[in-house]
Amino acid sequence: MGFTIGGIREMRSGSRRRDRAAAGATAVAEYTGLWGWAVAPGARAAAGVCSCGDAGCAAPGAHPLDFAREVPAGAAPGVAAEVWAEVPGASMLLPVGRTFDVLDVAEPAGRHALVRMERMGLPLGPVAVTPTGRTQFLVAPGAANGLPGLLYRMGWDDADLDLRAFGPGSYITAPPSDLGGLGPVRWLRPPVTDTAVTPPQARLLLGTLAYICHRS
Repeated sequence: MGFTIGGIREMRSGSRRRDRAAAGATAVAEYTGLWGWAVAPGARAAAGVCSCGDAGCAAPGAHPLDFAREVPAGAAPGVAAEVWAEVPGASMLLPVGRTFDVLDVAEPAGRHALVRMERMGLPLGPVAVTPTGRTQFLVAPGAANGLPGLLYRMGWDDADLDLRAFGPGSYITAPPSDLGGLGPVRWLRPPVTDTAVTPPQARLLLGTLAYICHRS
């Protein structure tokens, strides 16, 4: 009984799909089980073309798949494995506005601010860096809606700051998933038990972020 080249290729392809699904399910189970975050299967992109099939996609490789199920926070590992087996290779997206909001700044400013915050002993949650050159600080929900008022009270409302906030309805790509075909997202400060579910209030970090962004 012989093997054909096509059959070997199909076996290898199937093995790779299973490996991707298993690796994805393990990472998803960590996010949902350890850190208490929901995870949505996301599209992928290559050469600017999104796997969703929409030629005019506004966010190639950076949006949830409409047909895929979200893995809820606290889900058992078996649920993550079941969902990711349906979408092997999908990117991992974290819904914003539930457990956390996001303060987003340019990478150089974010790295500088992070070092300064650590020296000052400020409370910090997880911090990610994207291949598009952005640093994302996870903070308590409500930051996006409250940002204009906070900047006003701190005297930064008239400053031209490269600082924005993401709230409900937004998603961020979770490490180590690829963002839009540009490369993986990475943790500068990985999640830990104490701050993953209860990240710091934005007001505790905003003064330092605004100052560094202004100087930059």
